[in-house]
Formats: sequence, structure tokens, C-alpha cells
Amino acid sequence: MDSAVPGPSALDRELALEQAHVDLVYKHLKKATKSAKKVASEGQKLYRSDRQSWMREEDGTAMFERDAFAFQAARRLAELDAEHEGLVFGRLDHTDGEIRYIGRLGVRDDDYEPLVIDWRARAAEPFYRATASNPMDVVRRRVLRCRNDKVTGIEDDLLDSSSTTELPIIGEGALMATLKRARGPRMRDIVATIQAEQDEAIRADYRGVTVIGGGPGTGKTVVALHRAAYLLYSNRRRFERGGILVVGPSGLFMNYIERVLPSLGEDSVTLRSIGGVAVDALDLIASRNDSAEVAPIKGSLRMVPVLKRLVNLPLAEAPELLVMVKGEPLRLGSEQLARIRRDVLARHKVNAARDAAESAVLDALYAKFPAEFELDFEVFSELVTDAAAYKMFLHAWWPDLEATEVLRRLSDPSVVAKVSTELSPAEQAALAGSFDFDDWSVADVALLDELTDLIGPIHADAEDEPLIFLPDGTEMSELVTTADLLSHHREHDPDAEPYDTFAHVLVDEAQDLSPMQWRMLRRRGAEASWTIVGDPAQSSWPDPDEAEQALTDLIGNAPSRRFRLSTNYRSPAEVFALAAEVVRRAFPSADLPHAVRSTGVEPLLLTTTSPELNTELARVLSELAERVEGTIGVVAAPSQLPALATAAQPALEALGSRVTFISPLDVKGLEYDGVVVVDPDQIVEESPGGERVLYVALTRPTQRLVTIDVDGRSAWRP
Repeated sequence: MDSAVPGPSALDRELALEQAHVDLVYKHLKKATKSAKKVASEGQKLYRSDRQSWMREEDGTAMFERDAFAFQAARRLAELDAEHEGLVFGRLDHTDGEIRYIGRLGVRDDDYEPLVIDWRARAAEPFYRATASNPMDVVRRRVLRCRNDKVTGIEDDLLDSSSTTELPIIGEGALMATLKRARGPRMRDIVATIQAEQDEAIRADYRGVTVIGGGPGTGKTVVALHRAAYLLYSNRRRFERGGILVVGPSGLFMNYIERVLPSLGEDSVTLRSIGGVAVDALDLIASRNDSAEVAPIKGSLRMVPVLKRLVNLPLAEAPELLVMVKGEPLRLGSEQLARIRRDVLARHKVNAARDAAESAVLDALYAKFPAEFELDFEVFSELVTDAAAYKMFLHAWWPDLEATEVLRRLSDPSVVAKVSTELSPAEQAALAGSFDFDDWSVADVALLDELTDLIGPIHADAEDEPLIFLPDGTEMSELVTTADLLSHHREHDPDAEPYDTFAHVLVDEAQDLSPMQWRMLRRRGAEASWTIVGDPAQSSWPDPDEAEQALTDLIGNAPSRRFRLSTNYRSPAEVFALAAEVVRRAFPSADLPHAVRSTGVEPLLLTTTSPELNTELARVLSELAERVEGTIGVVAAPSQLPALATAAQPALEALGSRVTFISPLDVKGLEYDGVVVVDPDQIVEESPGGERVLYVALTRPTQRLVTIDVDGRSAWRP
């Protein structure tokens, strides 16, 4: 008796159909790669002339232009392979029968017909904008889950149910399926699941300032990164030449997002944490955060006049200058020298003013020289500047300044008292005691950058010129040519700015920036367009009005547009309900998004005592690891974090890299499948933003939240 053999399921048939198209795409892309390599090899042979033949420049240019796409495709294919994400991720079935495939880059066949449309192209917009109420002539939207070149899953959305076209609908919907996936150590792109309101912000006009707001979990960060990729695609000449700077809240955050743009085929973007923005001018990246007492002082605009006075304050009391010329003693007193200093600094930056200051001193000395000697000014100047007493005076009176050396002076309470009249005695004491010169803070970087702008570049002396020829006896481990040495030499420009500038600046977690940090960013984007991403309800800056004023000042009269992301895709509804109550009490005007997912699991609110905390935390981590598949974050106040991480090491041996111990400021922008918030009241006490920073910690989990109150402290609870 013959047994019936079941035929392939609808899912199997659709997977095979999509796999056939993906195979065709990779076939043509690899063909383009092979062609590029062949053209490159042939081009090298043609240009290696024996001087009996030669190629015209325009022939080489045409060859380059013809194969530029192939070279770009090969580079981007390698990046996509490294990400283990599929090149093709979407398909649109239109009412007229047309089928469009959407991917991370465009690919065409031999007849130049599109096999895949780049996700940033206008033809791809319906993939993100079409809805059931406005299907945009799309019957079915399909998302393909791929690993490398293999199709592993399909999720469909039926957009036009009135269409007579019979298309199979598979899966529960791409977005909800993606949200259930476990988190890893790096942020994924959302290019396959961008929602309509997100797509509108991504494709907004580049000119002026674009502000993207929304509560936790609304996808602000990843939308901003996709916007950077879109800007490069739609205005490549402008933004690739001028550069795009992406600024985030911490080094951990930048590591988390660093693969998003390359996975979208873009690697010409500069990523810097806010503590590393000034690395161009300072060669310094900071990660340490100041205390809740000190951070508002250093970030306030009151520091601008403080730093100006500090720069103008001589390192020592103005000495008297006494030189002998032709036996005549010439003297400039401290008051006259102080007046010269004020006059010069009114017109020049300190390090650029040395020549002007020396000229003013020589003029003042020459005015005192007896006229009967009839000594030419040039000869007089040479006699003065050759004198040892004058050289010693000038070095002490007008030394070259470095920003770090100037800021160190604020650790001296007597100096702080002289220059910080805007600060109260308590604030002056807190400021003076806050510096660690071996570990500058994130807030210090903005102060150092302000000082760099005030003092200007170091005065260039002739003896500082690099040697072209190596001195005798020098041992070199590699060959260094004269051309190599000259390549590092640049013409000194006293008016050159010490920092990089960009055509577009994208700032994430902008609500945390202090006014001093905004000044630092504006130096790097004076002529730039801007994308500003943030949520005031999550701000660690204690004065929301001051932060909003800084943004208003930045926008000025420039064209601007605001977008609000209204849906929380990250937080389970049960978790967000608790977090929303906490922030609403501290910040009634908080913009609270709608949480669309429910796990059915309420947050677990535990209590313990200080002696039992380590044991309780180990137990919680062990149980949580069994209930979630991916990452776990332990958020605690900075003062508690090191001891907790050390005590938990034995319990972490079985969990490995799944668990991260992190401060509430460093957790900005990150997410974990499970989160343990230790001693929430201590977090509130140590954070400049108080309950708003706790709100950030409570909204990090995608699945489960556990809080542990210690020694009966539970004032944070609604």
C-alpha cells in the first residue's frame, strides 16, 4: 500500500522562490566583483609603459568611471559578509503585478534592469511608508531574513486586502518578529523594519536642523544612523567631501553602534563619544563622569568668563623689565607691562600674540631710549632681543600656553577665587577639588576645548622645524626617505583652527549635553547642517530649560523641522508602565510613547540588606539568565558598581560575556534582554538628573526588569 508523500508547504515554496532570486543577485554582484578585479589588473598593465606607448588621461578616467560601481559593490559586499546579514531584505508586490526587491545596495543585471533597489532610493519608499490605510499600490510587503546569501525566514504584511491578487501571507509580521529576537553586544540596523514615522525623519531635508524626539525605545538612535546613511546616498558629494560627525554619550555606546553604518554600506562617517569630540585638538578621550555636585558647575555657561580670566591671568606677577642698551638702563614697570598685556590680548589670542606683545615692549623701551644716541630702531631691537635678561624676561612673561596646563591652575583655591566670581564659595571649593590630572573627566574636555580656542595654537619657533636629514649615528629600524619626513611637515598657519570641521553633525542623546559641550560641538559644525536626537525626560543635565535654550540658540534662523517618534518598540508594556510612573512624578511634561509589546511578566521589585546584597544579586542573575536568551545589564550607582562587579565574579563564570555591569550614565542608548537595577534610590542620589536618570535605567530591558532596594530605601517607587 503506497503511503502519501506530503508536498512542500507554502512556506517551503516561498522560501525556494526567494532563494532563487537571491542567488541571481549574488551571481551578478560577484560577476561585477570579478570584472572589477580584471579591469584593475588590465589597467595596471596599460599604465606600466615601456615609454614606447602611453594612455591618454581621459581614457583612464572613462575606465575608472565605468567600473566605479563594481569596485564599490565589491567593497560593500565584503562588509556585508562580515556582518552576516543579507544583502536582500525586502520585496514589494504591486497591484499592477510589478515586483521590487529592496536591499542594502542596488544591483542590476546584464541588461541594466534592477534586481535589487537600494533602500535609500525613492522607489523603495513604499516599503517603509505603505500602510493598510494607504497601501501606495502595494498588495504585499515581504521581509526576508537572511544569513549571508541564504534565506532563512519570511514575514509578510498584507497591505491591500481589496486586491484580487492571490498572494500567500506568511508569518506574524516582520516588526513583531524582529522585536522578539534576543539582543547581542552590537546594535543591529533596522533597515528591514523601518516604520513610516521613522522613514519620514530619515528622509527629511538635510538643510538646517532636524530634531528627532521621542521617548525610550522609539528607535531614535538607529533612525539617526540610517539618516546619516541616507544623507550620504542622496548628497554624496557634499557629505563625503565635508564629512559627517556622529556624537554619542559614551565610548560604550559608540562601540555598540559602530557596525550599523558599515552594514548599510557606509564607512565614511566619523564616530566620537562626547568625551572624545575634541580628540582632534587635544589628543585626549575622556570617559570619567564628574559627581552630581561638580558636573553642573563645569557644564554651565558661567565657566566662559572664568576661563577667559584664567587665560589672561599671568602665571606669575608681572615682573619688571630692566635692560642695558649702550650703557643706558631701560625699565618697564609691572603696571606698564600689565597695560601692554591687556591691550595685546584685546586683539589677539595668547599664543598668537607673542610677536605683537614683543613689538609693543620694544616700542615702549625705544620710547625711553635717549634721542641723542640717534640709534636706528632695528639696531636697537637687535641689541635688546640679544640680551640674556630680555630673553629670560620674555620667556617668563609670555610663555606658550597649553590648555591642560592652564586648566590645572583651577586646582589652586587661590586662583579659583580670583577668576570665579560667578561661583559661590562652596562651588569654588567643589571645582578646585574635582580635578584628576591623570584621568580628565568628560566635562573637563569641553573646558579644555574652550581654552584651546581661547589661547590659539602654540607659537612656532624656527628651532621646532623637523629635521630633514638624519643626524649621524641615528639607528633606524626601517627605511625613512626624505619624502616620508616631508610628508609630515605642514606649513604653519597661525590663523588655522586646531579642530576638524564637518558638513553635517549628528548628535544623539542631545538632552544630556551641557551648554559648554554645545559650544564645543558648534566649533566643529559652524557651517554644518545638524540632526539632533534626544528626549528631555531622559536628561542627566539638571536644568532642562538651559538645555532647551542651547538648542534654540543652535537653530537660530536656520530652517528647521521636528519629528516625534511615538511608539516604544523596546520596552514591554508592563515594564514601561512602571518607568512612566517614576518619570511622570519628577517630570510631568515627559513625552511618553506607546509601548506596543506585552510579555505578560510584571517587573520584579525585590528588597534586601547591605550584607545580603551580593548573595541576592548572584541569585537574581542566575535566575534571570534562565529566563532570557540574550544579554543582561546590571545598573548601579557609580559608588557601588566596582564592589558589585568584583563580588559577582564567581557567579558570572557560567554566564560569561552575557552580563554587563554599567553605570546609569553609561547605559544611555543601550538595551539588554534583562536588566537588574540595584538600589534605585542611590542612583537618584548620585545622578545629576535624579529620577530622570533612573527612568533611563528602568527602560533598558526588552524582556524582563528586576529592581533590588537596599536597607529599606524605596522612595523611588510610585
